[in-house]
Amino acid sequence: MFHQMPAALAIIIFTIIAFGSYIPLPLAEILFGISLTIKSLIIFLLPVIIFSLLYKAAANLAKDASKIILIILGGVIVSNFITTSLSQVIGMIIHGFDLSLAIPNENDTLKGDVLFTIPNLVPNHYAMFSGIIAGILSARIFPKKAERFCILFEKITTQLLKIITLMIPLFVAGFVVKLQHDGVITQILRDYTLIFAIIAFSQFGFITFIYFILEKFNLSRSIISIKNMIPAALSGFSTMSSAASMPLTIIGTEKNAQNKDLVHTVIPATVNIHLIGDCIAIPCFAYAILKNYNLPQPDISTYFLFTFYFVLAKFSVAAIPGGGIIVMLPILDKYLGFNTEMLSLITALYILFDPFITSANVLGNGAFARIIDKLDLRKTIRENQ
Repeated sequence: MFHQMPAALAIIIFTIIAFGSYIPLPLAEILFGISLTIKSLIIFLLPVIIFSLLYKAAANLAKDASKIILIILGGVIVSNFITTSLSQVIGMIIHGFDLSLAIPNENDTLKGDVLFTIPNLVPNHYAMFSGIIAGILSARIFPKKAERFCILFEKITTQLLKIITLMIPLFVAGFVVKLQHDGVITQILRDYTLIFAIIAFSQFGFITFIYFILEKFNLSRSIISIKNMIPAALSGFSTMSSAASMPLTIIGTEKNAQNKDLVHTVIPATVNIHLIGDCIAIPCFAYAILKNYNLPQPDISTYFLFTFYFVLAKFSVAAIPGGGIIVMLPILDKYLGFNTEMLSLITALYILFDPFITSANVLGNGAFARIIDKLDLRKTIRENQ
């Protein structure tokens, strides 16, 4: 089901576009109400998911707090932060496009009644910091219990993410019905074709540039390095899972790296947290949606806060199709002012574009491992074996 999500969403979206005008108004209002209800449920569950994933990540890092792990962790933070910051430039360019939709009058918009509303009892940033702190302290104080907690939290998050992922088609469908009713869906499809192309060019252009830097702009060696990673990138494209593509990522990176042992350390440690594709795609989609709704660009301080929590949340991303956007919804809501419609739109766009995003993540992970390889940490690895 997870791997079929983009295809399922594409069918839902294009079916609604083709036959949406035949949907009775009461049914359209019910579908939109369901979308609003699902959003409320997702926001309610996210603190639990974020805490559990960050607890496990922090506990595992604290358990193996060697120098190499700390270097890798620091490198991931810096890489994700720099990429997300640079994405602001692309986002500002996109924001300058003529993407302003004709927003319907209040009387012409589809109304939806929420079936039930669940309050968000715990702010997500509390869940982030408490998960990190609890994971580190418990791994240090009672490591055996921490391992049991990690197993328990993994079971909980797996089930919750399955539930959320199964609800995403309904979550998106209700919003698409609203867009169709409001008469703006055609313009969105027309404008986002260009956005998809810009994001894909930015992702793969940026990663290609990194490979050229690593090979000191030697054309033949750069092409060979990228060619070695193509099987892993194609696997990421088809499976939409960096974790499932990890064996091929390791094989391709081994061909490029001098230190094979280092590859076996870096790739597994970063497969779900070093996400260049996400760091470019999500901010760019966010800027495009802000422009669509005639909202201003975030100022530097606001985007800095967004980037900070964005990078932190990357450590709680689930290894499933669409997992990269699910944990970002509260951050987009709080720091960029996204409403329910905007959150639904960015979720749909992300999942539809997920094959390209995952492919970029896989290529980026291979480049990151080569950067660490360039630091020549063989002595450090021997000391920690």
